[in-house]
Amino acid sequence: MDKLASLWSFVRRHKYLITFMLFVVIVGFLDENSIMRRLGYAREESRLRGEIEKYRKEYEENTERLNELAVDSGAIERIAREKYLMKKPNEDIYVFEEDIEE
Repeated sequence: MDKLASLWSFVRRHKYLITFMLFVVIVGFLDENSIMRRLGYAREESRLRGEIEKYRKEYEENTERLNELAVDSGAIERIAREKYLMKKPNEDIYVFEEDIEE
């Protein structure tokens, strides 16, 4: 009975601290909208925004090429030579690959 009384005395003295710590544990880790999940969602959102920006740039480049093809007839030949390595008869092509260090 003495242990129970001392435990009850400890709880009464530190009730606000215990309540605050319980609140931090529930909100920080156990809740459906916990801080840990929010940080994970923020990281994922940042990654997805980066992907959106990458695809937006790629889309703009492709749109620019498409417009160039519609306006300039010589652009078809240039793109075929650059991208698909096509060549004219009696012509040699040298391809230089860049080493990309990661």
